[in-house]
Amino acid sequence: MLETFDAAAVRHWCAAGLESMRQHQREIDELNVYPVPDGDTGTNLVLTLASAQQAVDLDLNTVTDDEQTPHGRALRLMARGALLGARGNSGVILSQILRGLADSLGGAATVRGEALTSALGVAAEAAYAAVSKPVEGTMLTVAAAAATGAATGGSDDLDAVVRSAGAEGGRGLGGGP
Repeated sequence: MLETFDAAAVRHWCAAGLESMRQHQREIDELNVYPVPDGDTGTNLVLTLASAQQAVDLDLNTVTDDEQTPHGRALRLMARGALLGARGNSGVILSQILRGLADSLGGAATVRGEALTSALGVAAEAAYAAVSKPVEGTMLTVAAAAATGAATGGSDDLDAVVRSAGAEGGRGLGGGP
């Protein structure tokens, strides 16, 4: 279990997210997803995350921006890669979730549960702001549910916050307990 979120954790998290998205790509493609039920949401999310993964795998020392922490640079690379490679509405929304995380966590000396809780709230707000007419029952709902789940625990334990956010996000998706 991680106690803090570092650059290696960012890389691992991005790779694991991409692998999981690839495993569920067809299932997501088959959903009738708002606002455009065009059957490619899973594909768009995979392509967006693949772009994020490629970017985060870059040598972090080549990044020149105002981020001071290695995990901040990794998050910024991931968010930038997702934005540049975003496909469809879902890809743009995902890139904004990642940007919200990067903006919130990038300068933190250490990332524990309380910081992640705050960052998930910022990420959900960024996702909603990216959509002109937000509709519930979409990935926006899942982002908001994950932020709410993280906040309900009131913990600085990173693992507890991640588990709570994941459980509530699953419920927001309709697949949780």
